[in-house]
Amino acid sequence: MPSFTPNLIISKALSPLDWTVFTAVLLLTLLTVVYGSKIKKGSVAPPSHLKVAVEHLLMGRTLTLPLFIATLVATWYGGIFGVTKIAFEKGIYNFVTQGVFWYISYIIFALFLVKRISSYQAITLPDMVGKIFGKKSAKLAAVFNLFNVLPIAYVISIGLFISSLTGWDLSVSMTAGLSLVLSYCLWGGLRSVVLSDLVQFFTMCLGVALVLALSLYEFGGIEFLKSNLPSSHFEPTGGQGWALTLVWGFIALSTLVDPNFYQRCFAAKSPSIAKKGILISTFIWFCFDICTTFGAMYARAVLPEAQSSTAYLTYAIQLLPDGLRGFFLAAILATILSTLDSYLFLAATTFSFDLSSHKEKLTPRKHAMAIGAVALVSLMMAHVFSGDIKSVWKTLGSLSAGCMLLPVLLGHFFRRQVVDNTFVFSSLTGAISMIAWRIIEKPDSVKSIDGLYIGILSTTLVFFMCLKSKKVS
Repeated sequence: MPSFTPNLIISKALSPLDWTVFTAVLLLTLLTVVYGSKIKKGSVAPPSHLKVAVEHLLMGRTLTLPLFIATLVATWYGGIFGVTKIAFEKGIYNFVTQGVFWYISYIIFALFLVKRISSYQAITLPDMVGKIFGKKSAKLAAVFNLFNVLPIAYVISIGLFISSLTGWDLSVSMTAGLSLVLSYCLWGGLRSVVLSDLVQFFTMCLGVALVLALSLYEFGGIEFLKSNLPSSHFEPTGGQGWALTLVWGFIALSTLVDPNFYQRCFAAKSPSIAKKGILISTFIWFCFDICTTFGAMYARAVLPEAQSSTAYLTYAIQLLPDGLRGFFLAAILATILSTLDSYLFLAATTFSFDLSSHKEKLTPRKHAMAIGAVALVSLMMAHVFSGDIKSVWKTLGSLSAGCMLLPVLLGHFFRRQVVDNTFVFSSLTGAISMIAWRIIEKPDSVKSIDGLYIGILSTTLVFFMCLKSKKVS
């Protein structure tokens, strides 16, 4: 059995074979980007005034089932240091809040929304909102969308990864990591992102599976964990109580207005591919969450004094044999890169397409400039959140769920009964109420009420008041 230390210097634990494997996987990813760019240049765009946007942003709507699954699964796990930190500190609470709640949302999306959203032939989520409600709603949805897809958490994640590997300061590490992503993210459109996700998908899934398998082999199963972890690690609420736990359930519902889901569905060759792809992806996410949750719990059992944000990485490097350490590092990097590049791409799309008054004039060059601008803003915001991934998710994820969820869902089912100003007024009310709730002084008796509940309640009340009176038009 290997000996473990919480103060491991990762770079000194790697052999030449590890570095070779790590570099090989990274180069393979970069080659897929180059290949995707080459394919894009030879593709024929559909004949419409938005043909450049359809090709560059949606692969010309040619996404097949295997690629749909690979890109959707890979895009969803860039915050691996965030989920493993939660699992390290609170055990299966992570599986409930970052897993189960989300699976319910994924299944709802696949069964009830995919067919409806495909009928709009939209390019982005705000574009679809505009087709349902109107131009003002589209612009407001784009603003909320931008906050939702700014890749702040994933800039922090890649910073933590590089800092753990090199010992550099977190700020320097975030800058270096973001520069790496920008070096390949500016080329090839969605096609390059999807093809790189294919490599990253297999790498990340195999990497986390290896850690759990070797943990079971070295230490045994659930009895080992129960004898070395606090009992709260096996409680669904992790000692937090259901009120705080259920906040994550509402945040998970933000999937129903998540721009990455919509973009992949809009890019799919058919609604059937999108539906099947989401359901299959949900099963893969279930397996992935099992691996990361219990892998991080083994890390806590073996290295209780390790820093929670990087304990999983520290543990895995000491657990794995020569060669596999390099592969696992590549898996962690792939997990982060696949999400960071997708969110950069989508945030730049929001900035250069959804918020633009001249969508038909979108060019790959303008989109690339927007990627650079979004990267700079995300880096600055990562410093504002002081490297706290969980705080980023709760703050920005809550805003999207609280303000857009109900209006968009009702818009799908009651399209002709909801006018432009109803969406704008109800969503803005929700946003203002959530922000106000966070900054005002509150009595101790209500301090535990999360701002997300206030936002959903405000949005719901105003929405139905407007719908009933029909005076807002």
